[in-house]
Amino acid sequence: MANPGIRDAATPVVSAFYDRFPFPGDPMQDGPPPGYNWRWCYQSVLAAVHGAVPAGSERPRILDAGCGTGVSTDYLCHLNPGADVLGIDISERALAMARERLQCSGAAAQVSSLRQEQRSLLDLENEGLFDYINSVGVLHHLDQPEAGLRALAGRLAPDGLLHLFLYADAGRWEIHRTQQALTLLDVGTGSEGLRLGRELFETLPESNRLARHHRERWALDCAADSNFADMYLHPQETSYNLERLFTFIATAGLHFAGFSNPEVWDLARLLQGELLERARALPHQQQWLLVEQLDPDISHFEFFLSSAPIATTPLSDEALRAAHGLRQPCLWGEPYPILDRNMQPLQLNDLERQLLISIHDQPDTPLGALAAPAVIRDLAARQLLLLKA
Repeated sequence: MANPGIRDAATPVVSAFYDRFPFPGDPMQDGPPPGYNWRWCYQSVLAAVHGAVPAGSERPRILDAGCGTGVSTDYLCHLNPGADVLGIDISERALAMARERLQCSGAAAQVSSLRQEQRSLLDLENEGLFDYINSVGVLHHLDQPEAGLRALAGRLAPDGLLHLFLYADAGRWEIHRTQQALTLLDVGTGSEGLRLGRELFETLPESNRLARHHRERWALDCAADSNFADMYLHPQETSYNLERLFTFIATAGLHFAGFSNPEVWDLARLLQGELLERARALPHQQQWLLVEQLDPDISHFEFFLSSAPIATTPLSDEALRAAHGLRQPCLWGEPYPILDRNMQPLQLNDLERQLLISIHDQPDTPLGALAAPAVIRDLAARQLLLLKA
């Protein structure tokens, strides 16, 4: 077994915590994981960030840095057939569950190679570079998150992409209050803390803001003991606002390449009329700051980073006609999709539906022979059709 490393001060206590409460607590099952998550599909991510899928992206090297019980690694294998995948975690028990999960799902048969190792993300110097690095809910549990980000940046290929998920201050206000209360009560981070933490929500008055917030927003997510513990008992946690987040990104010399939940940052879901017009006249970063101020329920940031700035140029109608396309791999229903990449009901007219079916049946046919540029452009903008560069 590889040495998980002790180069971050929080590693021993965090590793022990996840040995007690392996996270996430999703149940095991035979066969592929349910549904889709486009953020774990490399070609879908490339199209979202670059506007098209570059050539030579068929067999990426993928790192799942902090894989926990293997939920993310499972999707990464099933959504990226032919890839080389490495999943690492510092918790021996969580990793054992990850190995069992991927064995049950048949993940290894989907990829060219699969390794699952007990290692720290700070201990990867001998691994070469990765085209795609997924690190969801990990860096904010380090004592020195900046060192973790620099370590991941050092493993990123020049054209690679890094996907991160980090806690946001505002949407965790009630969670932080509950954490601090349990710390004052000295309940600990083990089974007694779990018992008393659950008892706290049962004891507080029904109208109490913390109890109401947990009941209405987080109770279902926290049904599994490991998930409850991860939320309320974790011994090491950092959260950010947007300003500190972009400062954090700059410490590793990386570049912001877009949110992986862009619908959350769409001003049109919060404003309309003159206010929306004024908001859309702001630079992008100020638009996001405005969303952050107007929506205090945002509990996390999920986003892509790149080694160099990424600029995209819209294709002309002529270029669209000559381009080839790929049906979004993360649609539900084949070849007649009924759910989009976010598993939401899909509304398609006859021309749009026929184009997706034609691409499925004739993948080597130029798009111009299948539909008009307006139809192609609309489906590409909605990430239902991926353009191939």
